[in-house]
This record gives sequence, structure tokens and C-alpha cells, in this order.
Amino acid sequence: MTIEQRHSGVLSPNLAGALLMMASMACFTFNDALLKATGGAVPLFQLLFLRGCLATVLIAALAWSRGAFRFDITPSDWALIALRSLSEVGAAYFFVTALLNMPLANITAILQILPLTVTLGSALFFREAVGWRRMTAILIGFCGMLLIVRPGPDGFTLWSLYALIAVLCVTARDLSTRRLSKGVPSLLVTFSASLAVLIAAGGASLTITWSPVSNDMGLLIASSSLFIVGGYFFSVQVMRAGDISFIAPFRYTGLIWALILGWLVFGEWPAFVTLLGAFIIVAMGLFTLYRERNLMRS
Repeated sequence: MTIEQRHSGVLSPNLAGALLMMASMACFTFNDALLKATGGAVPLFQLLFLRGCLATVLIAALAWSRGAFRFDITPSDWALIALRSLSEVGAAYFFVTALLNMPLANITAILQILPLTVTLGSALFFREAVGWRRMTAILIGFCGMLLIVRPGPDGFTLWSLYALIAVLCVTARDLSTRRLSKGVPSLLVTFSASLAVLIAAGGASLTITWSPVSNDMGLLIASSSLFIVGGYFFSVQVMRAGDISFIAPFRYTGLIWALILGWLVFGEWPAFVTLLGAFIIVAMGLFTLYRERNLMRS
């Protein structure tokens, strides 16, 4: 931060970006906690549809106000948007299913492996160079993930598998996002994904019996919609502020929120081995980001 910025009270771009990233992670984690608080009282597809209705309308209003509804986009970009949206549908289903059946901090810790899976995916599918240091960090990070899911009859569950499938879906989503042209509006991409989840959940909800929604349950769903829109909004703003290599590590604050909310709201505290696995994943993720930053500078 420069002297002029300190005296004028204006945040530096990097500090503003860090605060936006932390706000985004807080919103996403509060959204997860609110969905988990429904406790399965509302069928999954009905829950996703109701949340998607309000979220999609709010995202559409935000995109409209910022002139994001543009259709002068290349066919290859539309194909990537479609792939990203399908990945979002899969991620929503598998993640929320796991969320309703796993401790909040555990599934959040598993998701922290995303920077590593995206780096690995970039090397496999886009032939991006990944040196032996980052590859070693990825392998160690996967070992940390195994400590959390604990393969074997006593530790591994179906919900752990759902969480891992959600990670694969989000990885595909993020990899397709990386290939989009710079001129594609971020809010248009976000709206497309939200609309896809809404349509998929609405179609699937026709095959189930809907449950009546109490006032308390409706408040939880509406609040989760507001938080997920806040998460999307702040994550879009993050891409417009500061150096992403400086800002990216602050995404791990989501795990802190998950630990706090899991303990205060649900009375959950992860076992030591889970915390150890989460620490390993975060440490390796930070190392990978550090290496990428050094490579960009050089």
C-alpha cells in the first residue's frame, strides 16, 4: 500500500482482493452450513430447485445491471460454457448430497485439494509444464486427502466418494473456465451455470414427492440463496482486483469458517487425523501457488 493510499483510506488492489476472496469463501461456507441445517427435511432436488430459483433471479439481475448478457461469443466459448454448466450440475448434486451426510469441516477440507487437482489437470489435458517440485506437492497433497477420507472399512463411506466426485466435477468446471476467452463476461458464465442447475433440479424434482416447506425451512433456503449469490459476486470481483497469485491463498479461509461453524452450529470437530490431512493439503496448495508465482515472475 502506498503512502497516498494509506492517507486517502483507499485499499491497495492486493488487500482489496484478499478481502474479497475471504468474503467469497465466507459466503460459500455459510451457504453450505445453511443447506446442511435443513437436515434432509426437504428432498435434495426440491432443495436445489428452490435455492436455484432465487439465486438465478438475483444473478440475472446482477448480470443485467452490468451488461453481461452478450451473445457475440464464439461457438467454442459457448461449448466451454455448456461443459462448465454440466460440471456445475454434477458438482451441485454430489457436493450437497455429501454435505448433508458428512461433517461440514471434513467435506470443506476435501475441497481444499482443488488447486492441486486443477494444476494436475492442466498438465494432463493442456500440456502445461509442471515441474517435479509441484508434482511432488500434488502427490503429498493427495496423501493428505487420503488421511481425511481414510480408505478402508472403518473410515471410507459412500459420502466420501460423493465428495471426491464433486471435486472431479469442480476440477472440470475450473479447467473449462481457464480455456474461456478473456472477453466472455464472468457473470454470464455464472448465470449459465446457475440456470443449468435450476433446470436439472427442476426436472429431477418432478420424479419425487415434494415436501411442505415450513417458515423456518424457507428462511434457511432463502438465506442460502443470498449467500451463494454473495459468494459468486465476490468471486467475480476477485478476478478484477490485485495479483491473483497474492490473493489465491486466502481461499483457504473457507476451511477456518467451516471449522468454526461446524463446531458452533453442529457440534462437530474433526478428528486429529482429519486436521492433519487438511494441514497437509493446505500446505501443499500454498507451496504450489508459491511456485506458480515464482514461475510467472521469471
